[in-house]
Amino acid sequence: MAPVGRRGGGRPTLEEVAARAGVGRGTVSRVINGSPRVSERTRSLVQQAVADLGYVPDRAARTLAGHRADTVALVVPEAEARLFAEPYFSGILRGVSAGLAEHDMQLLLTLIRTFKERRRFADYLAAHRVDGVLLVSVHGDDPLPDLLGRMAIPTVLNGRRTAGETVPYVDSDNTGGAQSALEHLIGRGRRQVATIAGPPDMYVAHCRLDGYRQAVRAAGHPEDDALVARGDFTEEGGRRALRELLARRPALDAVFCASDVMAAGARRELRTAGRRIPDDVALVGFDDSAIARHMDPPLTSVRQPIEEMGRAMAGLLMEQITGGGESGGPEARDAAGAAGSAGAVGSAGAAGLTGSAGPAGAVGAVGSAGPAGQAGPVGRHLVFPTELVRRESS
Repeated sequence: MAPVGRRGGGRPTLEEVAARAGVGRGTVSRVINGSPRVSERTRSLVQQAVADLGYVPDRAARTLAGHRADTVALVVPEAEARLFAEPYFSGILRGVSAGLAEHDMQLLLTLIRTFKERRRFADYLAAHRVDGVLLVSVHGDDPLPDLLGRMAIPTVLNGRRTAGETVPYVDSDNTGGAQSALEHLIGRGRRQVATIAGPPDMYVAHCRLDGYRQAVRAAGHPEDDALVARGDFTEEGGRRALRELLARRPALDAVFCASDVMAAGARRELRTAGRRIPDDVALVGFDDSAIARHMDPPLTSVRQPIEEMGRAMAGLLMEQITGGGESGGPEARDAAGAAGSAGAVGSAGAAGLTGSAGPAGAVGAVGSAGPAGQAGPVGRHLVFPTELVRRESS
């Protein structure tokens, strides 16, 4: 039996579904791909039109016509143990997945930890099996961003390698977030405030440590390198660093950890040492993950909008893939606007650039700037604000 209400042969098209439902082609695409940004009434109309016409999406035909793979790779250069133990990665993954769903793109999750795995991934890219790459957890010596640039593959970083990063990126105000944590602790009367910083080859760790130091200086406290220990963003790393700090400065009365996961390790070590939280030692983390909310006592933490950052990464990447920018289609602009609705600012160090306001007061930067605000290479760089969430641990 022929589909209801359709004349002629051949497969029904997306345009025919749109005409029958009385909506635009892009709206049909969003419904088919499960986007939440469609009203229930419109979704029902489109679903009914799909059923009436017997429409079946043909990904292979679209791929051949557009010379695209309709696939984006999310690359994490970390061990599996860290990927699945740290809530940050799952938040980014949820945001990226939601952002790409609006563009009918598949997501390929790839872990790259060795030279051999990097070569294998380069061969995969050379075969044009992906349209773009999202790179999470960027290390300063990672050669992958430069390799992607040489291959002219659209790329967006989560974070930066340096202050002068030229590759498009989405980041949070790590320096400002750390400053707010220290101001809170010092404001509560804590005098010997230590920090567990991240690894030195990651710019995010540098920024959070810099925010710590700026706040210490602003409060008139003496800088004491013995109050600084390095971790690796793992729970065990946090525990080792806290043990080191107690050995150096047993009278410390507060600790700012550069991640909630490291704060969980620090908490375990403080309890082993018989220190009460927050009576003896106040504790603050970074990320405001589920770990912070479920810790005993609940952890004060710097919140960054992780899922919104993931969605913004997908939007910036789709702008490159489709050649959109501000003149791209409405879907590309909507995806980039996800950053605006969350209050992202253009990058200019911790303070951010002042530029043309976007949705909900967002500021979008075309071109990055370093700590002094100097103009940088052209690119799309978004830096999201952070917020200190106060709980019982401090």
